[in-house]
Amino acid sequence: EVQLVESGGGLVQTGGSLRLACAVSGFTFDDYALGWFRQAPGKEREGFSCISSRDSITYYEDSVKGRFTISTDNAKNTVYLQMNSLKPEDTAVYFCAGAPERACGDRLDYWGQGTQVTVSS
Repeated sequence: EVQLVESGGGLVQTGGSLRLACAVSGFTFDDYALGWFRQAPGKEREGFSCISSRDSITYYEDSVKGRFTISTDNAKNTVYLQMNSLKPEDTAVYFCAGAPERACGDRLDYWGQGTQVTVSS
């Protein structure tokens, strides 16, 4: 059974930092794509970052580029999202998603439960 479990959300002031973690079980980090998505109140879920072993790329939407960093620890089967210079508009529920034998842009089959990030002004 594949499971993704996020942690690390919370309340932070504008300009602050948080690091989210997503522990993955059920598939190894040999051939994978893993992404971070978020959903703000009243808005659709959006994908904003992805990392893939197939083409060794990391991807960021413009809204987070230069502020957020996605990374993996293959030994721990965990994907991280380091978020710096946080803004109130970053407030959302953050989800990780992933799948084996995928590349960024492919459908990711497995999702975590989400973790709340709130940035106060």
